Amino acid sequence: MALKKIISIGFELASEAVQHEGLDSGISLLDWDVILYKPNFLNKYCYSSDKYRGKPTLDDEESHKFKQYCAHWYREIYDAVNNGKLVIVFLSELEEVYIATGEKTYSGTGRNRQATRIVTLANNYSSIPIALNPVATKGKLVKLLPKGTEHLSSYWKDFSHLSFFNVVISGEKIKPILQTNTGGKVVGAEYHNPGGNGSLILLPNLDFYSDEYFIENEDGEHEWSQEADEFSEKLVKAIISIDKAIHSSGVQTAEPGWALVDEYKLSNEITITKKVNEIEVEIKESLLAKSLLEKQLAELGRTRSLLYEKGKPLEHVILDALRLMGFTASPFENADSEFDAVFVTEEGRLIGEVEGKDNKAINVEKLRQLSMNIHEDLAMEHVSEPAKGVLFGNAYRLTPPLERECAFTAKCISAAEQSSTALVSTVELFKVVHSLLESPDPEYAKVCRFALLNTSGLVIFPERNVG
Repeated sequence: MALKKIISIGFELASEAVQHEGLDSGISLLDWDVILYKPNFLNKYCYSSDKYRGKPTLDDEESHKFKQYCAHWYREIYDAVNNGKLVIVFLSELEEVYIATGEKTYSGTGRNRQATRIVTLANNYSSIPIALNPVATKGKLVKLLPKGTEHLSSYWKDFSHLSFFNVVISGEKIKPILQTNTGGKVVGAEYHNPGGNGSLILLPNLDFYSDEYFIENEDGEHEWSQEADEFSEKLVKAIISIDKAIHSSGVQTAEPGWALVDEYKLSNEITITKKVNEIEVEIKESLLAKSLLEKQLAELGRTRSLLYEKGKPLEHVILDALRLMGFTASPFENADSEFDAVFVTEEGRLIGEVEGKDNKAINVEKLRQLSMNIHEDLAMEHVSEPAKGVLFGNAYRLTPPLERECAFTAKCISAAEQSSTALVSTVELFKVVHSLLESPDPEYAKVCRFALLNTSGLVIFPERNVG
């Protein structure tokens, strides 16, 4: 069986042959041959405790996430089908929610003025790039239509008893393949890209998390059971057979599992199949090794984020840099205060504020924020003296480092000198981190710490003596 790259989005299978990604992953589908998709966003990915007209209402942030997820998978599924991929959608429950449009109306004046959000009804099926007009319902009695469905006959034989429908669908562009036993309502359909060999197949739902698919280990944790392994293996084989039938010019009926046993194969088939399997193992091992190396590369390359990042990513890499220099460093947050970095050694305690600017120097405003943080910190019961303030700035972050102007404005530097605050350009911090990663040196790390502790204004880290 030729190696196929299969990915599941929105659910997991107990199979090493299928990679799982969450609906919030933002991953591209063009790297995969077969995509299995289940659009169940609510609760896990978009949560709401409010109701409007009997349906969940998402706040502004959750509304943005819901729209973002739907738009992403709409685009990815559309591109995958147009590029010859097989996309199988398991038709999960219809999730209708009210989301914010971004518009507001206002009533009243002065202190009595009130803002009202404008919301609109949306559903998870908008993530599928073809009109389905889903209507919520439930049932199990379904039949496979006899014409043009040979490629699904083996799948339906194995999984009809496990299938159930959550919606009935309709649309001009879809070809019905599964209907309710009574009433002829469409509960499964397919769409084939007229300009290529990509396909979108819409199937009734399956229970991927049945109780029998889990067992509890000695540590009280849940693991896949043998039943889950068997279910997943059978499903993967059926899906690969569907893909093979769709992409074959001659064979229209998906080859059933029983036809693949050695009893029905030629001796050369068995020999070649063995070689193919050996190569697949080698490919899998190579891909695993490649993945590990890519992770190592990504970790080693994180340091360069000091040169171009802003916001939380910049804060995280600065914390890593401080730890490399010998500080105990972490962000701090409670009900009243939030600090980008609190870092400590036996030489002293410091509080850091982080700022990145696309095309500007860091101005004095951030010093005011840092000063407030230091006063809030000092007001805490466990703090006996003010911490040293450090402002980290990645100014002109979109410009190559050698072409940048001074990272801080003249007013910011003057104020920092008067307030005994250290100003650190992340470009200069990168040089220290790069040096320590290339060749660890506790003494050099210590003098760099002292530079932070003892400098008011721009910090100039000492040159390192090599050799």
